[in-house]
Amino acid sequence: MDRESFNKKLISSLRGAMYDFSESEVHKQLDKLFEQECVVRLCYPLGEIVGAEKFYTEVYKPLYAALPDLERRDNIVIAGSTQEGADWVGCCGYYTGTFKQAWLDIPPTGHQVVMRFHEFYCFEENRVTEVQALWDIPEVMMQAGAWPMAPSLGREWHVPGPATQDGIVQGPYEKSVSSASCQLIIDMITAMKRHPSEGGPEVMEMNKFWHPKMNWYGPSGIGTGRGIEGFRKWHQIPFLTAMPDRGKFVDQITYHFFGDGNYVGVTGWPNMIQTLSDGGWMGIAPSGKRITMRSLDFWRIEKGLIRENWVLVDLLDVYEQVGVDVLSRVREFNKARPGFDPETGCALK
Repeated sequence: MDRESFNKKLISSLRGAMYDFSESEVHKQLDKLFEQECVVRLCYPLGEIVGAEKFYTEVYKPLYAALPDLERRDNIVIAGSTQEGADWVGCCGYYTGTFKQAWLDIPPTGHQVVMRFHEFYCFEENRVTEVQALWDIPEVMMQAGAWPMAPSLGREWHVPGPATQDGIVQGPYEKSVSSASCQLIIDMITAMKRHPSEGGPEVMEMNKFWHPKMNWYGPSGIGTGRGIEGFRKWHQIPFLTAMPDRGKFVDQITYHFFGDGNYVGVTGWPNMIQTLSDGGWMGIAPSGKRITMRSLDFWRIEKGLIRENWVLVDLLDVYEQVGVDVLSRVREFNKARPGFDPETGCALK
């Protein structure tokens, strides 16, 4: 069995344990799969954790308490090696369950909720040595009616898996197809970075890379854009208006691209640096502050063009960098909600 298929097989046991979410089995699989000093890099406010035990007790255990019928569903599972020689497995999907207890002081709904995830696992000698994971926590806030920031420009909905229903890529690994897919994404991003510093939108040559019926599935807080026009209207134009120096600090960031058949993933922590020099993006004031961004992405290629792009960005971390504590704002509203301390807005035990 090729290395890529073997690494996907290793991660499948953890995915299976989280599908039925048996606490003991999840514990067992994390211990079995993770190196003792594995570094787990998570979205704000979950932070950075070392080791499988802390990963479970500090992250999954509180989520499981809030959603006692917790279930994990994967829509995309891909594997590959980066140009630097690192072996990664990327998983895209969502956690779901009945929201019965407050989580991160987000008020429970008593109804089913979903939370998208993009998770990347770095393998060395059949063990996970690093995890980079973004969970769409704003998506949970919105379903609870507790999102306290600006409304999204794009469409907010339950983001689907691949239209072709083939996102859990089976072996054997097709190196030539995977390399071509990866190169297409690298060429597309290279062209993207030419705008606005080298000219108008035409310098990006978007029609060369993107399918006319493409979907850009952005994070909650930005939303989905349909077609090149929708992508530009609801994401790219506001984004670049606020931060026109996008792409000028590539020597200070890291990208890790890998392909698997018609799919490509990218990791990076962070993988964007730019300056908030103008207004127009998510209601954030043009502070002149340089910020970093963590974005974990997946692309699906169809007949040589990008048809679907799943994107998660650590938006709560972006707000934190400009001095806005989104969860603190949620707690301010909680002061008038049953089940929360009227002085602090924290969930009552």
